[in-house]
Amino acid sequence: MSGAKFQHVQHRGMITLSIMLATIMQALDTTIANVALPHMQGSLQSSQDQISWVLTSYIVAAAIATPLTGWLCSQWGRRRVFLMAVAGFTAASALCGMAESLWQIVAARLLQGVFGAALVPLSQAVLLDINPREKVGQAMAIWGAGIMIGPILGPMLGGWLTDNVNWRWVFYINMPVGALAFYGIARYLPQDRPAAVRLDMFGFATLSLGVGLLQMFLDRGEQLDWFNSGEIQLEALGCAVSFLLFAVHTATTAGQSFFNRALLHDRNFLASVVFGFILGMVLYATMALLPTLLQGMFGYPVVYTGMVMAPRGIGTMLAMLLVGRLVHRIDLRLIMGFGFALTAISLFEMTHMTLDMDSQLIVVSGFVQGLGIGFTFVPLSAAAFATLDPALRNDGTPIYSLMRNIGSSVGISIVQALLTEGSARAHAELAADINEANPVLQSLPPALDPHTHSRLMLLNIEVSRQATMMAYVDDFRVMMVITLLAMPLLLLLRKARQQPEQTAPADAGH
Repeated sequence: MSGAKFQHVQHRGMITLSIMLATIMQALDTTIANVALPHMQGSLQSSQDQISWVLTSYIVAAAIATPLTGWLCSQWGRRRVFLMAVAGFTAASALCGMAESLWQIVAARLLQGVFGAALVPLSQAVLLDINPREKVGQAMAIWGAGIMIGPILGPMLGGWLTDNVNWRWVFYINMPVGALAFYGIARYLPQDRPAAVRLDMFGFATLSLGVGLLQMFLDRGEQLDWFNSGEIQLEALGCAVSFLLFAVHTATTAGQSFFNRALLHDRNFLASVVFGFILGMVLYATMALLPTLLQGMFGYPVVYTGMVMAPRGIGTMLAMLLVGRLVHRIDLRLIMGFGFALTAISLFEMTHMTLDMDSQLIVVSGFVQGLGIGFTFVPLSAAAFATLDPALRNDGTPIYSLMRNIGSSVGISIVQALLTEGSARAHAELAADINEANPVLQSLPPALDPHTHSRLMLLNIEVSRQATMMAYVDDFRVMMVITLLAMPLLLLLRKARQQPEQTAPADAGH
């Protein structure tokens, strides 16, 4: 389907609905299983370290398979790849629900990641092609809303299903959604003509190995004490060597490399990829911190945690509804600057969290951050492809999604490492103040009098709580600084030229 033929596309609404069902299904599965892990651990008789592979296997498989999307479309056509991805993802979801052992569910999650990797980039590419230029902003708002549903609603829905039905329904819920998406895509998405190209096997192998090892390094580093572990050292070395070989191969190969070098000629696309990486860091790092903070430090139940975090999603949806109408009237850089400013403000508010506060600050800061994300995500997606040749969309959308996902992994690893290190440091500093010379000890309640062993234990628990809260606040401060430092990079973006849609076919991906 050519990017120039959007005016001839019939059933645009049904196509949009069908592909967004597939996108939402995939986006939900990135987070919906997290809250069910303790229940899976008992049911599958596995250790805490082993059950984490339920998450890691999915992330690693998706990261490795994502760059392959463009080549697959060039071989079999976008419609056929889309249908295979939806069918495979839905079937793998059923296998996850039926798993009776750890290794069965890990294998099924690997299949989920492989088939699900193409869903998000393909949905973005299709929406870009079936909508005229003046409606691209609204199309990206719809696409962004589907992407945001995962981190926003996933934990709440997963918690409700686990508590009220069974952890297996975290996966079974995909089956009716996948069936509807498959029918809609098969019924309404027009057939396209593939333009088969040779697979650069060395480029694919080195990139996949590098991405896979990077994900392993980030996911397991905190558990294994980072570079004090031989496994982590090997993963870091292998990752560095793989990316170096991929870069040298891409730069020196005479023929068509696995990574389409034409993408490097579009400054807007490159700058948007960098921003997507940063946005993934800030969004997913914050989303990873809040559930453990609310449940572990404040004692909120899983369902109430989801309710308190829901205003973040409301803010995102409101912003996306508005920004979809603004992207062709206001400079994208101004909209993104406003979004980054709101995100920084919300993170600043989070640095004022305390253990004795109510949920009001969480609700308000979450809503403001949701607005900021909405005002950033949509124009960023529009800017990434505003000047890119439509013929490169099948190649560009997987790279854009991959870098956002890597950013989220990097962000989560950074804040988790800082949280561990910050908690230990703050605990040592607070514990050093517990001595007879400190007049504060005289005002402590009798239950925390450190002169008896049992009361000393209670005092240590309270010190640990305060130290952990200080570390959470420091993490939010780091995310705020990253957001502020990213804002000047908006100057790298060019204002999109208002020009007719190019006629190059969007399906000639390499």
